[in-house]
Amino acid sequence: MRLVAFKGFTIKVFDLDFVADHYYIKRNTIVEKIHFDNRTFYAKFKRIEEPLTPLLLTQHLRRQYTIAVPLLKNGLTNYLVLEYRGEEHQRFYYLVKQLFRTLDIAEYHIYQGKHEETVQVFIEVKPLTLDEADAALQKISDALKEKLGKKWKTLPSASLPEDYNIVTLPYAEIQ
Repeated sequence: MRLVAFKGFTIKVFDLDFVADHYYIKRNTIVEKIHFDNRTFYAKFKRIEEPLTPLLLTQHLRRQYTIAVPLLKNGLTNYLVLEYRGEEHQRFYYLVKQLFRTLDIAEYHIYQGKHEETVQVFIEVKPLTLDEADAALQKISDALKEKLGKKWKTLPSASLPEDYNIVTLPYAEIQ
């Protein structure tokens, strides 16, 4: 199975590489209140200061746990993420592919999230700062808004605290 590979603190899930010196696990209750930019966020993901293990990833894929990883490392990201959840998930999938062709974005991967109607799009980029990533995602999001009502979120985002700039690991590849 080529699903998971470990090398030091780096983890490979499908075609994605993440730094995995820590991870986040979803809990049923609020685990932390985060004050950021005059707002309060109620986190359900608990930060675990340990490397991910193959067992945890297997349990995630079996939907026993929901595991997320950070998108930012030292203020930089290697992925821009669009996460759509809605009834038009198949339309979103095709619109993204078409849009990326027109924007000359070739390095991307599309996966299914925890639910059937959740589509996760990971765009590979050279390391970008949070502000650069936010600006690039805004451009993509604006282009998508012309074709589809906004039911997606973009990550990383400068309007979110660091512990919210995390992404749930995907569950399956979408062909």
